[in-house]
Parts: sequence; C-alpha cells; structure tokens
Amino acid sequence: METFHWKKNQKLAEDYIHQSAQAAALFPYHFGHQEDWQSRIKWLDEGQPTLSADRGRLVEVLRSYNERIGNAEAAFDQIAALEGKETLVIVGGQQAGLFGGSLLVLYKAITIIQLAREWSAKLNRQVVPIFWIAGEDHDFDEVNHLFTLSNTQQIDKIKVDHPTGQRTSVSKLRLEPEAWKVALTALDQSLMDTEFKASLMAKLESAAEGGATLSDAFARWMAMLFGEYGLVLIDSDEPSLRTIESPMFEQLVRQNEAFAASLLKSQEDVQQAGYSSQADVTNDGANLFVYAGGHRLLLHREGEYFTDKKKEYRFTKEQLQDMAVTSPEQLSNNVMSRPLMQEFLFPVLATVLGPGEIAYWALTKQAFSHFGMKMPIVAPRLEFTLIEGTVQKQMHKYDFTFEDVMYRFEQKKQDWLDSQDTLRLNERFDRVKTEFRDSYAPLVDSLAVINQGVKKLGDTNLAKIIEQIEFLQHKAADAYKTQFDATLRQLERIRLTILPLAKPQERVYNGCAYMNRYGNDWLKELLETPIPVDGLHRVYYL
Repeated sequence: METFHWKKNQKLAEDYIHQSAQAAALFPYHFGHQEDWQSRIKWLDEGQPTLSADRGRLVEVLRSYNERIGNAEAAFDQIAALEGKETLVIVGGQQAGLFGGSLLVLYKAITIIQLAREWSAKLNRQVVPIFWIAGEDHDFDEVNHLFTLSNTQQIDKIKVDHPTGQRTSVSKLRLEPEAWKVALTALDQSLMDTEFKASLMAKLESAAEGGATLSDAFARWMAMLFGEYGLVLIDSDEPSLRTIESPMFEQLVRQNEAFAASLLKSQEDVQQAGYSSQADVTNDGANLFVYAGGHRLLLHREGEYFTDKKKEYRFTKEQLQDMAVTSPEQLSNNVMSRPLMQEFLFPVLATVLGPGEIAYWALTKQAFSHFGMKMPIVAPRLEFTLIEGTVQKQMHKYDFTFEDVMYRFEQKKQDWLDSQDTLRLNERFDRVKTEFRDSYAPLVDSLAVINQGVKKLGDTNLAKIIEQIEFLQHKAADAYKTQFDATLRQLERIRLTILPLAKPQERVYNGCAYMNRYGNDWLKELLETPIPVDGLHRVYYL
C-alpha cells in the first residue's frame, strides 16, 4: 500500500481533514486530536442528552433485523453489548446500491470496523460498528446500477428498472425475481470465468432471493462480507425502528421553526468561513418527508400548515405531531434531520463520512446544540485505488506513476509515442510543408501581375496541396500507431483502472469484479491490517 494526497472535491472537507482554522470552527471535535476522542467519551458518559432512544427496545429491533438478513454471530455479540451503558458506537451509512454499490461503500464499512476495533482496544470497553442503510431514500436511479470493467475494456453498466415508477423509498420497492435474474445474468456475462465466480454468483443470488428490495439484498450482501467482523446493520426505514424514533420525530415537528433557524445559523457560519452550502437549507424547510399517496414527499412550512411541493397534501403541526406519536412509520428524515436521529438512537463516539457528507454535516452543528445534543467526532472514510499486478507491471514498463495517470495521462502517452518515432515523421512532414511554402508561395504571389483571379486560384492550389500533405501525414501517423496497438490498449487499461469515467475508481466500479478475480483475501487484508484514518488516499496493489 502507498499513501497519496488526493485532494477532496469538497474544499470544506479538505480543509477540515487538514485542520484549517476556518473549517475546524464548524465542528466541535477533530478526529486527529486524541484529546477530542477523550472529550467526546466524557460527554457521552456524563452529559447524555434528555432526548435519547430506549436502549432495550433498540437492541430488540437490531436483533430482529439482523436475524432477518442472516447476519453472523459476531454481529449479535455486538448487539448484545449495546445493552451495556458504557457501550459506544462508530456509525456510518450509505444508500442501498445494487450488489453493494460502488467500492467506496465497502471502504466505509471497513473504516467503521477499523475504528470500532481500535477504540475498543484503546478504551478497554465495547465500541460497536454500525452500518446505517439509507433505505428511506427515494432516488432509485442513484442506486439501481453498477459498473464493471469488461474483458474487452468496456465499462459495462448493469441496472434494474424501477418496479412501480412511484417516488417512494427504495426499501419499499420489491423487485420481481425476473428483474433480479436479468441483473444477475448481465453481471455473470460481464465477469470473467475464475475459480471464485461460482461461489460469488451463488451468494449474490442468495442475497436477492424472495423478491427482495434493493435494501434487503444490500443488507444481506453486506452481512455476508462483514458480519464475521461484527458489523451491525440497520435500515433507516425499518418500521420497528420508526416506533423507537417517535419521540425525536415529535420534537422535530414541535420545534420545526427553531430547527430550521438553527440550520440557517450554521449555514451562515459555513458561508462566513468561506465555503458554499452543500445542502439546500431554507427558512420554510421542514427537513422531513411524509409518505402519502404512495410517494415520499418533502415537506415545507406554508403559514400554519406543512405541505408538499405540489401542494397536494397539507398537514397542521398538530396532525404531524399526532402522526409522530401514533404512526411514525409515515415520517422520514432528510439529510439534515438524519444526523440528529442517528444521535438520538445511538451513543455515537464517531461517525464515518465521505467528503460531501462532511460538508453538509457542517450545517448541523447548531441543530445538535438546539436539541441538547453535540455533533459526534467526524471521521473521514478510508479511500483506496486497487491496482492489479498486471496493471502495475504495465505502469512500470511505460514509466507511468499514479500521479501521471491522474494529471498528465494524455501528455505522457503522446511523449511515449513520440519517443518511438524513429522515422521522425512529424518533423519531416513539417519540414516538407515549410520548404514547399517557401518555394511555392512567392510563385503564387507573382501571379498577381497577370490578374487577381489567377492569384486567387494559386492561393487555393497552395492550400489544397498543403492539405493533401497533411492528409498523408495523419494517415502515416495512424498507420505508424497501429504498430503500438498492444501498447495503447495497455495504457488505456491503466487509465480505465485508475480514473474510469474521469472519476476515482472507488466511486465507479463495483467490488464484485475484484472478488471474482481475487476472491476475498484482499478485502480481508484491508479489514485486518490496522490502517490509520487520516484522510489520505491509499493505492493498494493486489
């Protein structure tokens, strides 16, 4: 493994990780300060907020859910530990992507497990790793696909179609067995035949059986990968969890105006620190969703009422409060209220976030305070780029570094091709064009004494001859490059490995292709090798 500073696309996240004063002021703790971890532990031990979930009921819900998804015994040991008052948690989450989604989802789970193990050892007390599946999210198109790099160096997109067309939570959308079969077949065809393929496909089929939702299949798959390491999973849209969340929903409704004002205050702090707001925070935003008419609808305040964007549904505050108490499963969090709900449910030592999440969590500092809570330690998830042995050899062969691929790939490729040009074609063609112009242009200019028409014809003739020379130059160059087709394919493989679709590998490719080629040993190594959570990117050579 090699470390590499890959600058985050979110300036606020970049500055927070590297402890700039402007960003540090937006968070109560910093993951890089050991004393902040101790301070957070002391606050949790001595200053538990009045708004907190019933721990016994929470344990029951976690146990029931993890039984349903077939989690490992180690996860149930962690759930049992939550009954203890001293137990803390490391939590992070992601949407329920098809067959696990992109690689970064695996890395987030690894970070959660690593931090929980590290602090359990340091504190000599239980720290439970919890993965929060954002099953309540309704952006189906964001999670219904995956990308793999095929043997023909094509980036294959495999997807499932929306089963109903209704704008509702992913966890409420059951996929027909036939839809799962089509997706599994497409993945099977995209993956090369290896010794690991049959076992991999069998596990994925098992995760998707029974007309599963994307959220169900995702949870089962994550349990297969990480359950033995004690990772506890929970779907944010689990009905039994909603019942426990009822008191927090009631307060989010009751104090909605003040909640929105606290977000606006944090937004002002973020902007005054020189950053743009990552989330859409408005004075009339309720920051809650409601399920109505088969859809998940974002609410905003309009006078004395809460209404959806199209104003098809309207609720009084009293009606929403009653809903929070009697039928909390009809309510759902947005990105601003979810951090508060997470804090209400769990004794959170730290939360594991990606760069975009770090930026929008900065908007919640005042909201935590308003509800008598305190934002937990924000830890950046681990980042990796996987580079296979053959790709690494090719990089050495053509003298390409990781930075070369990221910042100057085309120039390095052209430089390599130019260095192979023993015929010096471009130089010779350019010399011929220059010599031709130098000798022919004066003759054309002299034709003006005959008449301008002949001069104009001569100019056109000169341009056409130059054009024909350039045509031959390009054809010769193309023909010359065919000698290096194998090299160009190898260079393209390097680029597609590190920067597919001009994005970091971890944001594009699904982990199944790597499990298919190498089994799970590489994943186990990332899980079992202590890796510091420091905000740096790691290049992992398989």
